[in-house]
Amino acid sequence: MWGGRSPGGGGTRGRAYGEAVAGAAAGGGAVRKGLDYLVERTVTVAARPKTIFRFFTDSGRFAAWWGEGSQIDPRPGGAVRIWYPNGVRAGGEVLEVVPGERIAFTFGYESGEPIAVGSSRVTIVLEPVPRGTRLRLRHELPTATAREVHVQGWRYQLAVFAEVAAHDAHAGFAERADRFLALWAQTDPAARRAALAALAVDSLTFRDRHSCTDGLDDLDAHIAAYQRFMPGLRLERQGEVRQCQGTALVDWVARGPDGAPRGKGTSVFDLAADGRIERVTGFWS
Repeated sequence: MWGGRSPGGGGTRGRAYGEAVAGAAAGGGAVRKGLDYLVERTVTVAARPKTIFRFFTDSGRFAAWWGEGSQIDPRPGGAVRIWYPNGVRAGGEVLEVVPGERIAFTFGYESGEPIAVGSSRVTIVLEPVPRGTRLRLRHELPTATAREVHVQGWRYQLAVFAEVAAHDAHAGFAERADRFLALWAQTDPAARRAALAALAVDSLTFRDRHSCTDGLDDLDAHIAAYQRFMPGLRLERQGEVRQCQGTALVDWVARGPDGAPRGKGTSVFDLAADGRIERVTGFWS
């Protein structure tokens, strides 16, 4: 498993899987005893478990992190079909599904190398954490060679997964970024405070060349001071929002009352798993 890249890396020896799991994927054979070699990896994804789990149950989302044409039938006995971008095909059978929490399936390659379809077991467990979801992967394999191939393979594949799932969770952030920037021109204190509460967590931190605030009340007072000393100032987003795993970059321009640009910069937004803003750091150009 290498997602279109060359395999490589190291690994650790794990205990045997134990009892064989009966039932083969179409053409895949049964999971065998003696899965003595283990790959384990834990990553934190900037999205809630219910959002993440859709990428194991919806074939369109499943294909987004494996490769176009990949499919999954998310029920015990359902088929797993993986088409890597480099043309390699793999597959298996779903063994267990606990919605929002856990999925297990067999895994192997149609070519039989380095392991045949159905000859290893993958278990993924999701746990909610403050920054989103902790994903724990456990892949039980029959040989040391297979283990070596899959260590770096899973490192790459789960990085793709984390990016795709977080991007899906925060797909509407551009509109929220526009609303946040618009607060600098909102002179109604009640409306501004309500908008802040809807957009950000209570502990929001805001930093830039002229700002150092902690919490919504502090930032609200800071914006009011901006309006007093720089009346008519407004901020507008420039270009597309760039996102990566719960962090977004937003370019903006500051305009005076006459519409003329008075400055520009880029802000870094760190997002909570529910999409609210946790931290903003602004860089004036």
